[in-house]
Amino acid sequence: MSKKKQIRTAPQELALPAGGVDTHAHLAFPEYTAGTAEPDMELPQVISRAKESGLDAIGNIFASAEHWQTAGELFSAFPQVFFQLGVHPTEADLLTDEQTEAMRNAVNSDSRIRAIGEIGLDYYWPDQPPQVQKRAFIAQLRLAGQLDLPVSIHCRDAWADTVSILESEGFIGRPLLWHCFGGDIPMAQAILKRGWEISIPGPITFKRNEALREAVAHIPLDRLHLETDSPYLAPEPWRGRPNEPALVVFTAAEAARCKDMPVSELWLATGKNSKRFFGL
Repeated sequence: MSKKKQIRTAPQELALPAGGVDTHAHLAFPEYTAGTAEPDMELPQVISRAKESGLDAIGNIFASAEHWQTAGELFSAFPQVFFQLGVHPTEADLLTDEQTEAMRNAVNSDSRIRAIGEIGLDYYWPDQPPQVQKRAFIAQLRLAGQLDLPVSIHCRDAWADTVSILESEGFIGRPLLWHCFGGDIPMAQAILKRGWEISIPGPITFKRNEALREAVAHIPLDRLHLETDSPYLAPEPWRGRPNEPALVVFTAAEAARCKDMPVSELWLATGKNSKRFFGL
């Protein structure tokens, strides 16, 4: 007997209004590059579906100044894509003083760079010693402070050290977005009481993530953002395939269900939050 083919709702079918924002995507990855992308997944197609699904803006992550310099031109025809620039903790040893200055120069030369990120600590992967990660994290936080830019935080299995560094570097009350939040109510409250904001990814739709759904119900609407982390973490009903910005509508739908409100209302409110946060 053949396996029944799964029927997936297209994101455009949710018919959300223009105004949404995907705060975090990696659209310069090979998954979207001509010659290496899957059918219908090249960048122009992905951007077109995002617009058709109600997205006004998408935040693309560059992992270094060199990455921005070589791949930034991919987005020359897509002004709705804004940039974030930061060395990921799993590549922390690549951040030299010269690289930090190159990041500063990139920000000063490109107004599309709206935040330093994603930066932080990741103790899940053993590649980079904690001290190396901490050094890179602190250096980039100080750069963000000097440039008066918000930061996008990556934190995996490193909660205590991440918060401790942020506090010691004076980031309480400063513009900070907790990227790819997957915690519970106490963690959300700890982030919120420090004046920070929270971005929700596709796994809110996964059956096992009840704690995350409960947390979203308690996050004030004016501190809530949405993201895909494309090409990772595709939400249901598209789980198991490469993610893309258009699919953030399903994350919005689940977040709205958690907050018992119309999805269009949450969609526009989170989009407004992200435009404010990134100065769009």
